[in-house]
Amino acid sequence: MMKVLILGATSALAHEAARCFAKDGAELFLVARTESKLAVVANDLKARGARRVETGLFDLNELDRHEALLNEAIAALGGLDMLLIAHGTLGDQRKCELSVAETLQELNTNFISVVSLLTISANYFEQQRHGCIAVISSVAGERGRQSNYVYGTGKAAVSAFLQGLRNRLAKANVAVVTIKPGTVDTPMTAGMKKGLLFARPDAVGQGIYQAMLKGKDIVYLPGYWRPIMLIIKSIPESIFKKLSL
Repeated sequence: MMKVLILGATSALAHEAARCFAKDGAELFLVARTESKLAVVANDLKARGARRVETGLFDLNELDRHEALLNEAIAALGGLDMLLIAHGTLGDQRKCELSVAETLQELNTNFISVVSLLTISANYFEQQRHGCIAVISSVAGERGRQSNYVYGTGKAAVSAFLQGLRNRLAKANVAVVTIKPGTVDTPMTAGMKKGLLFARPDAVGQGIYQAMLKGKDIVYLPGYWRPIMLIIKSIPESIFKKLSL
């Protein structure tokens, strides 16, 4: 049975992906920072067929606890086949513009904490010589926009880090999957006006699950975001800087 560690397990996308693993009878270790939400997700996954569900309460901004967290999950499950890093925040761009502290907090959550987790877990998987590491990045990292460039910066940095890690771990038969969702109808985007491009979280979660099973490299979810982002990236900077995006 697959042994899967999910960080940020109460996020909508992580929960939907976990449901797919649960149907396969996987053994899961779920990490989140809110006990009540974590209990709801754990009970749901047990009901959906997960062979085993373990949980851990962690604030993933506490970098010095990351190694202990990974060791706890490995010990609880008796090994580890897959890791999904799904935590993050969609911060307030305006607050970041006015506050260095706010900006650094967003970058710490969306980039630095992810790098810490990846560095520790990569060494484990490299020595094991099999497995899959997947991280939810974002199409927002493809090009900086005035409406969310702090968030986009963190995601762009994560994607670049994953690219190098993928190159390294390919020699050890370890898949490194970069997940790039577009806009998804989740609690994180509750304050945003919904449009035709908003996807359902269950569809994106299924895509994450499939990408991890297949050991894909870079996956846009839904797939129509790949050509959209190609178009956006092709706009000359002289024109792009005049747009309100």
